Amino acid sequence: MRSSSSIVYGPHPDQRIAVFPGAGAGAGNGWAAVVVHGGYWRHRVDWTRTTDLVSHLAGRGFDVINVEYRRGHGAGAWPAPSEDVRRAVEVTQERFPASRLVGVGHSVGGELVLLAADLLDAVVALAPVTDAGRVYDEHLGEDAALDYFGSGPEVAADVYRDASPVHRRAPECPTLLVHGAADDRVPLAHTLDYLAALPEAPLDLIVDHDADHFEVADPAQASWRQVDAWLDSLVRS
Repeated sequence: MRSSSSIVYGPHPDQRIAVFPGAGAGAGNGWAAVVVHGGYWRHRVDWTRTTDLVSHLAGRGFDVINVEYRRGHGAGAWPAPSEDVRRAVEVTQERFPASRLVGVGHSVGGELVLLAADLLDAVVALAPVTDAGRVYDEHLGEDAALDYFGSGPEVAADVYRDASPVHRRAPECPTLLVHGAADDRVPLAHTLDYLAALPEAPLDLIVDHDADHFEVADPAQASWRQVDAWLDSLVRS
């Protein structure tokens, strides 16, 4: 699926977004989806990871903005990913001023859309990283947190807190959390504990008992019927 246009939102080569117009019967539904890939902050994983997700959302009528952002070491050091996603959302607001925005992120992308929830009208977080310190403590993703942040929360407490939605302001917009029970890269317990920590927040949960970390981001997965129904309710609201 080819984008109709791309937009550069900063001087770094990774600061870019691709725009895919909504198609099908739902086109022009008044919503745009800002899609953010994961990859445990590693540069080798890029926005091609979300190709099927982008195609699915565009086919259901959403104008889709696929976000690339700085990540990895050097220019991608924290807080660059969060700053970039926030800037990409602002650029989307400028490009689609009449549209409401739903952020759709997977894994670290889920972390980033949760951290940008104050700029969005809704959030769908798929197997999100909600506690970077816990990723470090549990050695998840081949010690992804140590690899990216360079030390643990006992040394970089402020950085880990800043990168952890569970320690930040709770979303005030409608937010859907989707997690697979077979996820061993970001275990389901992380999302359940995030949900428990924010009892007043407008959070909904879908648990796919057959899905692993990557399958929850696959629109062919059966649980996506529930995700689509949740999104449809947004469009009708």
